[in-house]
Amino acid sequence: MHTPEPDQPLVTIVALCYNHGRFLETALDSILAQTYPRLEVWLVDDASTDGSAEVLRRYAAAHPHWHLLLLPQNVGNCRAFNQALSRSRGEFVIDFATDDVLLPTRVARQVAAFQQAGPRCGMVYSDAELIDEQDRHVRYHFRRDARGLHPRPASGLVFADVLARYFISTPTMMMRRATLLELGGYDEALAYEDFDFWVRAARDWEFHFLDEVTTQKRLHPQSMSSRGYRPHDPYLRSTIRVCHKALALCRTEAERDALAVRVRWELRQAVRHRNLPEARDLYQLLRQLRRVQVVDWLLGVVVRRLVGR
Repeated sequence: MHTPEPDQPLVTIVALCYNHGRFLETALDSILAQTYPRLEVWLVDDASTDGSAEVLRRYAAAHPHWHLLLLPQNVGNCRAFNQALSRSRGEFVIDFATDDVLLPTRVARQVAAFQQAGPRCGMVYSDAELIDEQDRHVRYHFRRDARGLHPRPASGLVFADVLARYFISTPTMMMRRATLLELGGYDEALAYEDFDFWVRAARDWEFHFLDEVTTQKRLHPQSMSSRGYRPHDPYLRSTIRVCHKALALCRTEAERDALAVRVRWELRQAVRHRNLPEARDLYQLLRQLRRVQVVDWLLGVVVRRLVGR
């Protein structure tokens, strides 16, 4: 048993479960294995149908200082997280999907990184090991070679970076509570949370990269990350909404250039997977940015013909 020191900040882990039954015990045991002593744990079940709630009840009974929140209806990750956040007290917060695994020093190392980074740091992220359904190593989030890590992780004021490209491993994030509260938590109108959090938080808060592997991210067909960029992508509409938010937050031409890189990528993916109404909206957003290139214009012509307007 680790004894808390008086000045150690409280860290909230919101363990979000939706039909993670076969991975759930491994995930919850990884919370118990943390070397950091001052943890507030919220077990949240988003109306699972696979028996996950029974596992959560058992762990909550065995650890009475843990909190249990069983939602009667499926409300989605953003709303489920916000319900736990509003009840929690931690200075720092981890949004922990219970198909993933926290490595034992995860919390301790990220708290230390926050303390070193200073009060304007709103989020610390790290590298992750990607594992399969049988816990076997697949690869790491960042590829390493003689020139460094790819995609290049960014630290400090990274607003333009998060507009232009994906580089943050979402399961590795630890967020400052003050940052989340300033944003009003996650946007519950969205189907997923990370891109929106990055855009809104990075506008005025710093992000810092911890060059360690702190988390195992589970790859399986039901995971959120496996459902993107497919026909009728359920998350693309949310991505477009966030891109409009980002446009309103841009202050410089360089930031608008960065956003155009993202919108152009999303446009090509939408056309490739025949998400044509969304492709039309992304093309219109490029026009608002005044960043339409020749290839974009040709795609726009094709999309308009296919959707009939």
